[in-house]
Amino acid sequence: MTAQPQGIADLQALESVFGALAHQSRRTILLVLLARGGEMTSGDIAARFDCAWPTTTRHLGILQDAGLVRVALRGRQRVYRLDVGRLRAVAGGWLARFEPPSAADAAGRDQDAAG
Repeated sequence: MTAQPQGIADLQALESVFGALAHQSRRTILLVLLARGGEMTSGDIAARFDCAWPTTTRHLGILQDAGLVRVALRGRQRVYRLDVGRLRAVAGGWLARFEPPSAADAAGRDQDAAG
């Protein structure tokens, strides 16, 4: 199996993360995890929502597939942990593209153009 070019992998990460963030329930799960210290059991998460257990499980699976949460087994319980680093790297990295250039970046471009 060959490795994907970095640009393709970056685009797939964007699609995965933003796709997971597209649903209000999944954004709420992330916020609840953050508010509760970044870690909760699946039962504790499900208890905070009015939807059926299979729906909650599907949302958690999508968040896990996007790398926004990690799951570990503790005895018979599944514990979900928020991965803030993944969220910052993918979503924050994309948003950073819209930041105005810093003065140092602008000066470097001006020197390159004059040089």
